[in-house]
Amino acid sequence: MKKVLQFGLNGLAALILSQAVAFAQDAAAPKVAVAAAYMDELIDTAEFIGKGEAIDKVDIIARVGGFVEEVLVEDGQFVKKGDVLYRIEDDTYSATLAAREADLAQAHANLHLSEVELARKEELFERQVGTEADRDVAYANNQVAIAGVQIAEAAVRMAQLDVDYTEVHAPFDGRVGRTTASVGELVGPSSPPLINLVRLAPIYVEFSLTERQLMNIMEQFDATIAEVGNNPRTPDVFVVLPNGEELDEAGRVVFADNRIDPMTGTITIRAQFENKRGFIVDGSFLTVRVEDPEPREVLMIPQASVQRDQRGDFVLVVGQQGTVEQRYVTLGRQVETAVVVEDGMREGEAVIVEGLQRVRPGVAVDAVLAGTSKEE
Repeated sequence: MKKVLQFGLNGLAALILSQAVAFAQDAAAPKVAVAAAYMDELIDTAEFIGKGEAIDKVDIIARVGGFVEEVLVEDGQFVKKGDVLYRIEDDTYSATLAAREADLAQAHANLHLSEVELARKEELFERQVGTEADRDVAYANNQVAIAGVQIAEAAVRMAQLDVDYTEVHAPFDGRVGRTTASVGELVGPSSPPLINLVRLAPIYVEFSLTERQLMNIMEQFDATIAEVGNNPRTPDVFVVLPNGEELDEAGRVVFADNRIDPMTGTITIRAQFENKRGFIVDGSFLTVRVEDPEPREVLMIPQASVQRDQRGDFVLVVGQQGTVEQRYVTLGRQVETAVVVEDGMREGEAVIVEGLQRVRPGVAVDAVLAGTSKEE
């Protein structure tokens, strides 16, 4: 009876085992969609935080004291170089100028008189009628008269400058801010600025590079720091405006500072933009994008294939035997729906982009092509 029971149990176990093997053989491998890693040309870019910096900007102050007689500029107005912005009452300065001009006329009269006297004394001395001392005194008086004319002329120029400074002119083309002076207000060199003026175009955008980025640029262009801003092969510079739109013009690097800031380990770079539409404003913060002048070959895979755990980024690769392998990779920048692989993969290897949740490393899969990641 025991032998029969033992035989029955053994047979049942064998039957169950054979059914499990048959089921495993008949079960289909999980289907996944794969895409091949491919090579593509990519222009490397780097992004920085930059700031708009006007090439010319100035706080305009009154160079002489007096009451404001006219305000000839409106807040926010565009002005040209030489335009009159303010007039200061000039009565006192005009009177002073007239007095200095009278002094000059008197100095010229004194000079003429001294010249006549010197000529007479020289003639008497030559005729041996006058003394040498008289001639020397006349000569000295003539030199004093010459100096008097020079002093009077300088005084006239100073008085004329004061009169001229009663008109406040724009030193360059640009746009003014808000005026702080009103008609009848007393202003002077020690008063607050009357108004500020900023040149809008062209304009600078300043940003900072790390020491490593600077060294890479210097090596790439075989240039010193001073030559970085004067090299026609330096990369183009683009800016993204505060509203998120990219400016439709490229800038060029025109200056690199002569030292690295020890506090930040960065060096200031200045790019110049034509700013034809005036979208870059002095003091505005912008995103600066620097592009390499020549593209490089890079390996790319779909972003959908990338996963991440505590060790870092990884992908699931389908090998030649149809089994799944977990591969840790070093990634670069993302370009639309693809990402650059700096290390960890080779061209042509297949990564799983769909069905990731149904597989694990070591299992066999039924891989189908999801479509090339690069359009043919």
